[in-house]
Amino acid sequence: MIRFAIALAATLLLALPARAGVEIKEVTSPGGITAWLVEEPSIPFVALELRFRGGGSLDAPDKRGATSLMTGLLEEGAGEMDAREFARATERLAASFRYDVSDDAVSISAKFLTETRDEAIALLRESLIAPRFDPDAIDRVRGQMLSSIRSDEKDPRAIAGRVFDAAVYGDHPYGTPLDGTVDSVSTLTRDDLIAAHRGALARDRLHVSAVGDITADELGTLLDRLLGDLPEVGADLPGPAAPRFDGGVEVVDFDTPQSVVQFAQPGIDFDHPDYFAAYILNHILGGGGFESRLMSEIREKRGLTYGIYSYLVDKDQADLWMGSVASSNDRVAEAIEAVRAEWTRARDAGVTAEELDRAKTYLTGSYPLRFDGNGPIARIMVAMQMSGMPIDYIATRNDRVNAVTLEDVNRVARERIDPERLSFVVVGRPQGLSN
Repeated sequence: MIRFAIALAATLLLALPARAGVEIKEVTSPGGITAWLVEEPSIPFVALELRFRGGGSLDAPDKRGATSLMTGLLEEGAGEMDAREFARATERLAASFRYDVSDDAVSISAKFLTETRDEAIALLRESLIAPRFDPDAIDRVRGQMLSSIRSDEKDPRAIAGRVFDAAVYGDHPYGTPLDGTVDSVSTLTRDDLIAAHRGALARDRLHVSAVGDITADELGTLLDRLLGDLPEVGADLPGPAAPRFDGGVEVVDFDTPQSVVQFAQPGIDFDHPDYFAAYILNHILGGGGFESRLMSEIREKRGLTYGIYSYLVDKDQADLWMGSVASSNDRVAEAIEAVRAEWTRARDAGVTAEELDRAKTYLTGSYPLRFDGNGPIARIMVAMQMSGMPIDYIATRNDRVNAVTLEDVNRVARERIDPERLSFVVVGRPQGLSN
């Protein structure tokens, strides 16, 4: 009966209209934990999002993959329950817990019914406060990670990402794989995982959001019960990265008929006054799907690829302007030259008023579609906190987009687009390209 209720709740959530008029309130628990809350009592269901800043970048150089392996074990037994018992308890409550890790954060997503909220929170608490790290679970999850790492060694896209990160970030934690290497993961011990858990899941780096059938007072009590016993302070966060862009092309030999390319130049921080002008500029250049210049020139006109895109990367310790394309080995050199040409044209000639208007229409019109349920809203809110956005950002975001002028975009194009530093990594056997 409970599983039927959760399925019904999920169906109703998907049917809800897109909501951009989200009313967020800040809640502080009696124990001092701050969270953002959207009350939505119409369905007896809550989505809770937790983010712990730091993530995989907290790993020591010889322990890369420790935080990833630790995170993968949080649902593999906790307290008095082994992995199978924990899974059965979660299913019995019709709850959903998801544990993820990135370079910058450990993320926990929880969904539960109002009627089983206390039991679900008690179960989630066990996984955060008292994970077991049983030897058989460690071996099982380690084996899954090693299998994935070995698979990536044969994947040209994964190889391109790994080589790119090493070239751009050097000895910063961003420069090595989040999941580690076969050697680093193989030697991780249970003590390493306990240390990773203590360093990553601490209250000094916590961000929380909740959406659903819960009041501010109820949320405050829940947070203290769930998180109050976590360590106050975690491991030191890494310092800023110093990305390197030499403007060259690095070729990695790999036997494949189609070369995979990653390219990047310096980016821009979200807090910068020119961020939204750069955001719109990127949409026009490579972020707007079939409407973008890169797609039009390199796919539609020249037939060099099925797809190409660019995007702004705002990591905690580095800002990049990146892109990706794949093309046949005999034509990838032409694709790279076309990317450089479009990059230069955007810098030198800017964009048109028509392109700007079209981009604004799309970006403001599509924004409300992101708010299509409790879970997505909760994820957006916690991401806002991680990025330092104000609590009214959802209400003011489209105004910020519309405030950007043609002069703003073209000035940012002249100042920010840097074809001379645009750097490429190519994995394949490209003709006409070499290191």
